[in-house]
Amino acid sequence: MRVKASLAWIGLFLLALIMFRGGYLLSNGMSFLEAYQNLANPYLRAVHIEPGLRKEQIVDIYAKALAWNDQNKKDFEVNVEGYYFPETYLVSAYATGKDVGQKMIDKFNQEVKPEVTNSGKKIINLDTAVKIASIIQREAAGKNDMNLISGIIWNRLFQGISLDMDATLQYAKGTNANGWWPQVLPADKKINSPYNTYKNEGLPPSAISNPGLAAIDAAFNPISTDCIFYFHDKNRVIHCSKTYEEHVAKIKQYLK
Repeated sequence: MRVKASLAWIGLFLLALIMFRGGYLLSNGMSFLEAYQNLANPYLRAVHIEPGLRKEQIVDIYAKALAWNDQNKKDFEVNVEGYYFPETYLVSAYATGKDVGQKMIDKFNQEVKPEVTNSGKKIINLDTAVKIASIIQREAAGKNDMNLISGIIWNRLFQGISLDMDATLQYAKGTNANGWWPQVLPADKKINSPYNTYKNEGLPPSAISNPGLAAIDAAFNPISTDCIFYFHDKNRVIHCSKTYEEHVAKIKQYLK
């Protein structure tokens, strides 16, 4: 018992030292849990995946944590965007791309499918909901915006209006060299891509990110609204409008 207690204290001391000195682990975005777990057990890795990442970003995080080769990266990315459930995962230091990819898909099935099935929400196709949720996740300033943005997306879909979502343009533009979520410019609205929702009506061919439960829930539970336009001001407060004229007036008012 004393030996175990001593090892635990040593681990905490080392972690405190890392945090105090701003050391390598935490200075590269590793959380307290990840750093402590990696110190406490060298055969396990705690890896945190935030909601809203592309699978390329997720594979990069795992590749760094598990020292993957190119084959492991390819094996991870075979699954469809949108179904890698974001969470903190405890994985073997020797886990392969195939193992980890399946683990994340299994977690999605465990967390999302029972909720959809048990709540009577199957009236909406799950794949459709995941596409919408992936846009909501990238467009929202926080959870409080998600159901309103969902309502606006559904309004546009029902009225046959193009979605005009910048997040889908970012997905179309994103590259490893230029960044996965680059700034959208006016000229980008002419990009020839099935993910350009300014040129193409309806939803993109796949999800554009891997959403969390809040965004998925919002896709199934849109707020009833007459709005079909929205934007966020400099303080990330959302403003929605029923008409384009109202939308332009609010932009002039809040984005001076």
